[in-house]
Amino acid sequence: MAWKWKYSHKEEMEDTSSHRPGLTGLQNLENTCYMNAVLQCLCSLPQLVEYFLSGRWNTALRTEIGESATAFGCLISDMWLGEFDYVSPEAFHSVFGKQYPTFSRRTQHDAQEFLICVLDDLHEAFKESSRHRAGAEARGSGSGTSIITQLFEGQLSYGITCLKCNTITNRPESFTVLSLPIPSRRVCSLQECLDCFFQPDTLTRNNQIHCYWCGTNQDATVKATITRAPQIIIFHLKRFAWQDKHRRKLSTTVDYPLQNLDLSPYSSTFSYNEVYSLCAVVNHAGDIDYGHYTAFCKHSSTNHWYSFDDVQVTKISDSAVQTDTAYLLFYTCQGY
Repeated sequence: MAWKWKYSHKEEMEDTSSHRPGLTGLQNLENTCYMNAVLQCLCSLPQLVEYFLSGRWNTALRTEIGESATAFGCLISDMWLGEFDYVSPEAFHSVFGKQYPTFSRRTQHDAQEFLICVLDDLHEAFKESSRHRAGAEARGSGSGTSIITQLFEGQLSYGITCLKCNTITNRPESFTVLSLPIPSRRVCSLQECLDCFFQPDTLTRNNQIHCYWCGTNQDATVKATITRAPQIIIFHLKRFAWQDKHRRKLSTTVDYPLQNLDLSPYSSTFSYNEVYSLCAVVNHAGDIDYGHYTAFCKHSSTNHWYSFDDVQVTKISDSAVQTDTAYLLFYTCQGY
């Protein structure tokens, strides 16, 4: 299938030629800034870029369900090999909307929900047989492995302790995005958000667990630990919360490190591969009813940070990456 794209040739920029691989804006198709911000972050990840630009994706593609994955591959190719100020993601938006009709409407959507659907769609398009994988490790029955699981999938273990007999049961669960609660204060750190997520929780009353050894429902504690950390870990800061039957946006400033994020305190086994560096950010400015998404991405070749605001691409300082509008944080493992 031939994809139709709208291009704008790059103008000469100071200290650069007109060819700027990976620094290409995306046209807003009316309220699609959520899509543009997520696509910029995904298309800035060197592991994913290499997979598509090398052509390996063609071999793995399941053509019968890979239309949107093909459009994604064309988009990432134009963003890294073309010589344009910006391109239109219209072809991707069109075919992706057929698979996920919610996103076919040109209205504002949640970037985190869109991200999860994109990762699931790419996984389905590239997945291999899962016969050799243990059922507990797979995303689901017959789900298989793919470039998405190789890069983004981690595993948690929920240790559930019966408070009557003290028996501990472990329940594994795979993840691609971790949604972190934000403490109720003006300023907090990402570490405090992680502490909130991984702190033990007590299950009582209607939330009791059925204890096999006691034979009845019992109060219990549950605590999550990371049993397998992914190459790229994505944190969703839960800024949208319910209060008195109304959704509101939390404006808490979350301080997050650009380097040396250590996840070993939340892991069941220490590993030097659990230290991470920030590589991309999705920002949401505005309130719950009206807002605008942008992205910050670290260029894998120059190691400079850039702001992507639809068609506008601007170089920014490291200090400018820390904002109070961060919504999705992409960290890559320093051990890879």
